Amino acid sequence: MTATLALKPTDDTALAPLENEGRLLNPLLKAATSKPGRVGFRGELALRFAPKLADEARPPELLCAQAMAIANVGEKHLPFFAGYLLSFEYLKDVAETLGDSLSAGGKYFLFCNNIDLSKKYQVPYKGALFYVLPIDESTVYNELLDLFYLEKNDLKKKDTAGKLDAIADAALKFDITFDTITYAEGLELMGPVRNPNENRPV
Repeated sequence: MTATLALKPTDDTALAPLENEGRLLNPLLKAATSKPGRVGFRGELALRFAPKLADEARPPELLCAQAMAIANVGEKHLPFFAGYLLSFEYLKDVAETLGDSLSAGGKYFLFCNNIDLSKKYQVPYKGALFYVLPIDESTVYNELLDLFYLEKNDLKKKDTAGKLDAIADAALKFDITFDTITYAEGLELMGPVRNPNENRPV
């Protein structure tokens, strides 16, 4: 009797390498969406792993939180990715983690906690163009709704996959331009990195 391996939703998509490396964590969604041939992910993207001690699996050293992405079956590039970073500096880690799944035509949005709240940038890196935006005590989901002029009430009736489809479709049409800066210029402009544990009850 031959055992057949169950196919994962991410197989034959640009998410497959990330899944195989164990980077797609805590998923709210990791499944086919309502769009034929499209797979969606919402969760956390592991950027740097901690060294393994014996068989103990340790949490990643660095995450891109509130990550959202879509991938199309049979295509090697991610059309859309968004996520939250404590520091602009970690854009480099996101680009290196996503690697060959990035493309010049993709729409990639990073909300960074330590950039000026009044600024929005475009940052070319590794052949892709990242939209770098501030996050003001909100969530990536809410920030994207505001950016794309999507009404929260219109999406309320949709399931998680349907909400991601609506956001991704709006992202793919997004063509507003912001000031373009280099990664090095962004490092000079960014503010201090906030301690994510501050002001939390002990």
